[in-house]
Amino acid sequence: MDSTFDPAHQLPPDDVAAIDELGKTYQALREELGKIIIGQDDVIERLAICLFARGHALLMGVPGLAKTLLVSSVAQTFDLTFNRIQFTPDLMPADITGTDIIQESGVGGRREFEFIKGPVFANIVLADEINRAPAKTQSAMLEAMQENKVTVLGHTYPLQPPFFVLATQNPIEQEGTYPLPEAQLDRFMFLIEVDYPSADEEKRIARETTGTARHALNHLLDGQKVLAYQQLVRRVPVPEHLYEYAVAMVRKTRPGQPESPQWIKDTVGWGAGPRAVQYLILGAKSRAALRGAYMASLEDIEAVASSVLTHRVITNFAAESQGMTSKKIIERLIKEMRDA
Repeated sequence: MDSTFDPAHQLPPDDVAAIDELGKTYQALREELGKIIIGQDDVIERLAICLFARGHALLMGVPGLAKTLLVSSVAQTFDLTFNRIQFTPDLMPADITGTDIIQESGVGGRREFEFIKGPVFANIVLADEINRAPAKTQSAMLEAMQENKVTVLGHTYPLQPPFFVLATQNPIEQEGTYPLPEAQLDRFMFLIEVDYPSADEEKRIARETTGTARHALNHLLDGQKVLAYQQLVRRVPVPEHLYEYAVAMVRKTRPGQPESPQWIKDTVGWGAGPRAVQYLILGAKSRAALRGAYMASLEDIEAVASSVLTHRVITNFAAESQGMTSKKIIERLIKEMRDA
């Protein structure tokens, strides 16, 4: 690329100013969350990338890593409606979407059905421990996550934008969990792995969360501002070669494609679909904008690739017998493409 090339020239002046503003807002968001959340900087960044790219996020980690606290804290910094759904084995689809109940109409003692909205009718929905419920209940989220609407007994009800589902999940090996259906996993833009804090961070947690001080979080963004930033992210330019790179990366995850490496054909049972390409590009655009850049880069695609692809690549028995996980496969693929 020409060293004199200026990505800002690809954008109208108003968008350049808006990206600068978004970068400052993002830094303010990180500082605000830092009052409550200690460490987890990478998790916060990936969550923000999802939100401004208009995607849903699945946070996975063992209990006690502040996944639920993080999501509820994010909701506090946005001036948006927030509902939490605690997924349990006995949770029913109607407990999520709502249902019709019989009400007195007040006219001649007549009774009529009235729809009572469920907790999915909010701007930010926390699906806590989503894999504690069986597939029938999890499927109640599919239409809401894909089409921003809910259909109950033949009637369709729109969900007010912006609409995010931020779900938490315990590792599948733990007792009392169910695997999420592949169709639902594909609705999540990112799988964000939440790991244990470092020793220094754990020491801070012990010091700062066992006293009497409680921090109140300030509202930084309202719904209209979030929607405006989401539109801004979609206008971030992407060089043509990055579209080709994203498509090539996703196609290499599919064992049936001729361009797929032999080691992927040997270890992968099912590769990523076209939605993965969309989310690679959107994730790159969102990351670039949050960092104050006026154009997506190869570094942005590589940075989001693991979160986009890991839950979309299904390993086979041969991979499992070798201890080869989906995450390791994506990491190796990124490295091979970088070195090519």
